Amino acid sequence: MAATILLIVISAVFSQNFILVKFLGICPFLGVSKKTNSALSMGIAVTLVMILATLVTWPLYMYVMVPLGIEYLEIIFFIFVIAALVQMLEKIIEKLSPALYRSMGIYLPLITTNCAILGVAELLLVNDLSAVVSGAAEGISMNLGFALLYALCAGIGFTLAMVLMGGVREKMEKLPVAKCMKGFPITMVAASFMAMAFYVFALL
Repeated sequence: MAATILLIVISAVFSQNFILVKFLGICPFLGVSKKTNSALSMGIAVTLVMILATLVTWPLYMYVMVPLGIEYLEIIFFIFVIAALVQMLEKIIEKLSPALYRSMGIYLPLITTNCAILGVAELLLVNDLSAVVSGAAEGISMNLGFALLYALCAGIGFTLAMVLMGGVREKMEKLPVAKCMKGFPITMVAASFMAMAFYVFALL
C-alpha cells in the first residue's frame, strides 16, 4: 500500500506532470505565471477544483452513469460539474479576497475549460490503477481514495509547475534579454527547458 501511494505521488507530481509532461492546462501556465503570488493562487484554485471535481465525478460515473448505461455522456456531465464548482469558487474568492480575484482576471472563470481538470476526471475512470500510474502493479483497482490522492497530487504538480515558471519569469525580467526574445519567446524557451527537466522523471 505504501509503495502504491508513493508511486501515485511521484507519478502525478513529477513523471506525469499535467503541464510539463502531458501539456494540459497550458493557458493559465502561460497567462497567470508572470508573478509567483498569482501563479501560486491559481495553482491552489485549480487543485481545489481538481479534488472537488474528482469527489463528485468519480462516484457519479461509477454509481449512477455506469448502472444507467449512460457513460457516453460523461464529458457533458463532467463539464457541468466543473463549471458549477468553478462558479462557487469564483464567488468565494471575490467575497474573501477582491484583490486576488482581480489579479486572476479572466483566467479564474477559464478554469471551467481547463483541460487538466477534465483530464484528471477522465483519467481516473479506469478500473486498473496501473493504467494511470506507471510502475503500479496490475490488478490494483482504482477506488475513490486513490482517485482523490491522485487528484491532490496532480494539483500539487500543477501548482509546482506554475510557481516554478512564476519564479523564472520574475528572474528573467531583471536579466538583459535580447529584444527579439522578450516576452512570449523567452517564456516558451524557459517552459521547454522545464519540460525537459521533468521528462527525466518519466525515464526513471
